[in-house]
Amino acid sequence: MDVETSPAPAPQGTSVASRAGDVLRGAAWGAVGAMAMTGMRVITTELGLVQQTPPQALKRQRARGVRALLRRAPRTQRRGLVEAAHWAFGASGGAAFGALPRSMRRRPWAGPVYGLVVWLGFELGIAPALGLSQAKRARLVDRLALAADHVLYGLVLSATRPTGRS
Repeated sequence: MDVETSPAPAPQGTSVASRAGDVLRGAAWGAVGAMAMTGMRVITTELGLVQQTPPQALKRQRARGVRALLRRAPRTQRRGLVEAAHWAFGASGGAAFGALPRSMRRRPWAGPVYGLVVWLGFELGIAPALGLSQAKRARLVDRLALAADHVLYGLVLSATRPTGRS
């Protein structure tokens, strides 16, 4: 009697297609996370907790190169372009999260910690490099509110967290 044998299936998550799917899902959830941050920032700015969000600062302050780029767009479209850029940045951060090893992303705290790391990267790297006033003045309430919306971003990214033994 012939017994058919088939090769054992490869562990889930090791194929190129599976990794690409993780990155694409991460990008989609990153964009959604950035959109959720937008909603949270409306609340924090309207309540006076945040004086100026990073996208607003990029648009209004003399951020190196950003103002010149925005001047090319019609005035009525600038706010939308700044927000779309924030969502695109969120998507690329989400793609990077999706590229992390599944064993790392499986941890329930991975998304929120990743969101805080992204926030610290902005606070310590991007804001000073662009010459934003946020890099020069410390306002604890602003910082805490912005850290909180990055935790929200990370919680949304956690939706890409693999479950089970994948």
